[in-house]
Amino acid sequence: MSKKWIDISVPNYQGMVHWPGDPAFETKRVKSIEGGAVCNLTHISLSAHTGTHMDSPRHFIRDGRAMEAFPPDATIGRARVIEIKDKVCIHDQELKAHKLKRGERILFKTRNSKRSWKTAAFDEDFIYISKEGAQHIVDCGVMTVGVDYLSVGGFKKDGVETHQILLGKEVWIIEGLNLAKIKPGNYDLVCLPIHLVGSDGAPARAVLR
Repeated sequence: MSKKWIDISVPNYQGMVHWPGDPAFETKRVKSIEGGAVCNLTHISLSAHTGTHMDSPRHFIRDGRAMEAFPPDATIGRARVIEIKDKVCIHDQELKAHKLKRGERILFKTRNSKRSWKTAAFDEDFIYISKEGAQHIVDCGVMTVGVDYLSVGGFKKDGVETHQILLGKEVWIIEGLNLAKIKPGNYDLVCLPIHLVGSDGAPARAVLR
């Protein structure tokens, strides 16, 4: 019997947390059976970087590849969940102990998973990947990286630099994961973004087993 898949996505709902300045998630029922229509129909409005989502290189690289260039192998296959102990950022010194390997899919579990998703208010002090950590990830040849809040880079520091380092080397990024129920170790990962042509990002659903 196959092991159970665990959803590590965050739910999308009206009033959910979003990056300051980005469009908020909005949903509206435009047709309803109760109102006499033959079906229910929902309209949604959201940023491409809402909740669990992926970044394409175009997000921070002027001529970077857009979401239609996304290779499914980047987020389908074996992945390693690494628990980060640092209370500020994911830095190169801590990463060196984990011996990142070329072609790996790495998901970082931090205190964000248990703390930051509990409120619809934006957490300015979430744990992020420092620019030094990002450079280490690139130097090790990691293929895909996932984080458990809305950005690989910080809100107050290394926001632009971390994105540029990772996306400049076409490391595919998953943001907005919730790894609260996941123990460190190796898993099967499936994460597929919406196929949005020309987009710098796309909402996604991610599961592990």
